[in-house]
Amino acid sequence: MSDITNTNAVSYLDTKEAAAFLRLSPRTLERMRVEGAGPKYLKAGRGIRARVLYREEDLRSWVEAISYGSTSEYGRR
Repeated sequence: MSDITNTNAVSYLDTKEAAAFLRLSPRTLERMRVEGAGPKYLKAGRGIRARVLYREEDLRSWVEAISYGSTSEYGRR
């Protein structure tokens, strides 16, 4: 049997895992989601109780989008 690995596989993280990845608390990530200030997310299922998932690539993109080169850049966005 051959060992086939998918190099294009997408990694999905739940809120707790995504918060750990970003070094934030899960509650902070939840608040950011409500305010529309956080990274993109997906809802796995229908309704308000659907599981929230984050793509690892979306987390990385969000961090890059909020990166600064100096403290003087912070107030310009």
